[in-house]
Amino acid sequence: MPDEVRTTPATTPGAAGSALDTAHAQLASAVQILGYDDGLHRMLATPRREMNVAIPLRRDDGSTELFMGYRVQHNISRGPGKGGLRYSASVDVDEVRALAMWMTWKCAVVDVPYGGAKGGVTIDPSRYSSTELERVTRRYTSEIMPIIGPERDIMAPDIGTNEQTMAWVMDTYSVNMGYTIAAVTTGKPLAVGGSLGRATATSQGVVHAAAAALADAGVRLDEVSTAIQGFGKVGSHAARLLHEAGTRVVAVSDEHGGVQASDGLDVPALLAHVAAGGAVAEFDGGTPVSNAELLALDVDVLIPAAVEGVLDADAAGRVKARWVVEAANGPTTTEGDRVLAERGIVVVPDILANAGGVIVSYFEWVQANQAYWWTEQEIAERLELRMAASYAAVSAVSRREGITLRDAALVIGVRRVAEAHQIRGLYP
Repeated sequence: MPDEVRTTPATTPGAAGSALDTAHAQLASAVQILGYDDGLHRMLATPRREMNVAIPLRRDDGSTELFMGYRVQHNISRGPGKGGLRYSASVDVDEVRALAMWMTWKCAVVDVPYGGAKGGVTIDPSRYSSTELERVTRRYTSEIMPIIGPERDIMAPDIGTNEQTMAWVMDTYSVNMGYTIAAVTTGKPLAVGGSLGRATATSQGVVHAAAAALADAGVRLDEVSTAIQGFGKVGSHAARLLHEAGTRVVAVSDEHGGVQASDGLDVPALLAHVAAGGAVAEFDGGTPVSNAELLALDVDVLIPAAVEGVLDADAAGRVKARWVVEAANGPTTTEGDRVLAERGIVVVPDILANAGGVIVSYFEWVQANQAYWWTEQEIAERLELRMAASYAAVSAVSRREGITLRDAALVIGVRRVAEAHQIRGLYP
């Protein structure tokens, strides 16, 4: 085993930063409901494997910079690790640990045969050229090659990365192995083994989850208003899909601010404005709204689609929406979750609501392994069926046990992972 590959010490729940603290608190809640002992809890809380790497970059001007990269495989009892690669100046190993843990439960909730993993590089991609980002990606990939592969750990795009990044990862891995291995990543361009429907899969899954939650209350998508915080790959597509479904999208925002219109935004015009390089807050089809103000708007459905931890106790206390559908990973803190539950606000948790991406990533991986490609209609139908079945299972546990949708999803996911671990047993 290379020196950089190590098993981390057992992690004490609540001992790390906010995202990891939230992830551990959620696991502890599920463990308590399931009645698991401390040993099993500790195993479920601790990453199976981590790799931390230094990434030197020769910049276009000839200077050199150094970045840190991470890959965490939280649990691989149900199959190879699966999770995105994030480029952000705020990335650290604790954030990656939290995201990897959430991926473990997410894959189990929607019953795809993966474990949870996540990667990150501490870099602001907006400050670097495409050629510089390619060099960073290829060096990162070459450094973590001992622990990735189509049967070991499969990457996908995340914040700050895209399908081109995945093509670079796939090519670097393939060149080193001596032949093309499309299944080492998902979210690739179609020309190199990507799947139809992958680019919008997470957003489509969010819409399916929202529709299912509304249907539980006898409400349709075309009867509600929504506000979306985050207008990146997930939020922008979700806005379009909801608009096409008849939902009144009254506000959207990105990291610089947002725009609102009580009668509903002209979403196609907003998308065209942003595609042309305009900022969301500069769109002239509404009035300005801050990110904090957006979370407190009087809408039916709130969709946090940006980053972790935006719905803390204070923000949760101001939410007026009846439903919160978590398109981002970990947007609600532990205290925020408690406040929302006490106020009777239905939260469709991230490990269910945004699972469309990993579902279609699984479809892409299957297609690449078979070298046989499905139609867009086949993928859309399979995604809808998987999301509907997963939501129905979570909703049924929630009603039967008298617990929130989040706790129900965690109970299902954690139980499936624990069962796989217990059936496999401990290797002496």
